[in-house]
Amino acid sequence: MTRQRERYFELYEDDFGLSALAGRLASATAPDVVRALECAAEVAADCEGEGAVELGTDIRCLLDSGLPDGTLRAAWLAATHERFDPADFGMDLRTWLTRLADLYPARRRKRRQAYWPERPHPELAEEEVCEAVITEIRVSTSLPTTVPEALEDIAREADGDLGFRLLLRILKAWTVPVAKEQYDRLMEIDTKLNYPGPLVCDGLDIQWLPLDPTRRDRSGDFGISVLSARFATYWEEPTAREGVALAATFDDSAETPGTAAALLFEDTFRLLNSPLSANTLTTLWLAVSDRGLNIDQLGMDGRDFLRLVSDVSEERLRDVAPAYTPVVGPVRTALTQPVLEAIDEATPVLATRTVSAHWLGIPGTAAVEALKEVVTHADPDLGYRLFLRLLNVLSVPLALSLYADYLALGEQFGHGTTHVPDAIGHLALEN
Repeated sequence: MTRQRERYFELYEDDFGLSALAGRLASATAPDVVRALECAAEVAADCEGEGAVELGTDIRCLLDSGLPDGTLRAAWLAATHERFDPADFGMDLRTWLTRLADLYPARRRKRRQAYWPERPHPELAEEEVCEAVITEIRVSTSLPTTVPEALEDIAREADGDLGFRLLLRILKAWTVPVAKEQYDRLMEIDTKLNYPGPLVCDGLDIQWLPLDPTRRDRSGDFGISVLSARFATYWEEPTAREGVALAATFDDSAETPGTAAALLFEDTFRLLNSPLSANTLTTLWLAVSDRGLNIDQLGMDGRDFLRLVSDVSEERLRDVAPAYTPVVGPVRTALTQPVLEAIDEATPVLATRTVSAHWLGIPGTAAVEALKEVVTHADPDLGYRLFLRLLNVLSVPLALSLYADYLALGEQFGHGTTHVPDAIGHLALEN
């Protein structure tokens, strides 16, 4: 059976197929055959019945592999945490899989709605998938004795995709510690296979590095600049505290829990300890958030709001990282002038535009002056991130050469690979 590669993150929110079934059985209490079949039906019903496709394909891959029953049984028992052994009910593993195959025959997905342009499939050739998975099997310690060899055989002879998900399921079932370096590699495989993000990280015993906001593991935006983007795009309208609290929990999948809050705290600390006036901070927030949260209509000025952000960030840190003491690193003053030059170059265009032009508009010139104060008196890194936000808010078209310059400046700050493209990539124009 050849697997039909999919953009799985469009279909599922978490695990799927035979590995998802194993996960359900691992968390069940003494499941019998009836309960096991009920769990299979639940997995198959996922995504309005699309789950049956991956379940059937996984089963067929194992049955067609020709692997001995002992190999299949070793992997299955480990993945289910030995909660469901078909031998207890008079079946070997192949008989159990055949019974499932009769219920969920392998088939191609007939139709799938695409919401945006496709990227090529597969992004990893099958051989590359197998080798990447086998590498991770071999570095995973504390696995049950017969499991590594069984997983390697499944990855090689049956399907690398399934081998990867079974490895993850076993790591979670047996609470195997996973070093941050290995976790990053697992996430690289996850991304290339188009899995939903939680499939790897949820339930995995990751040995996180100490919380350190100066370490930039995040690929995208962070801190006050990403907070302003969130308020500009919230579908519902949360209160100021609710919106900030939600943003403070959005750690990137590569980050130590609490990093989002630590980065928010760092930005607010620098702004609150700068000489920027309350009016300047108010103008700054309203501009970069595109009036997504109208603090001037809520009886708050910019300093009031930043104190709220700081308080909520510290609450989050006390909850997830109680031993962490917020530390604010040195300002990158060497990059102050390049950021000011970028803002000055864009000023003639920004000055012709207005934020929220149809309601309580904020002149582009006022936003620019506030940005320059941030760069000069608070932090050029934060000033640059907020500059990118303002370009986005005002939809300023960018020549490709200028866009390349912005990418290069982001690299000097150590920003993640998707930060600038996500912020302003859609504004870059073909020459």
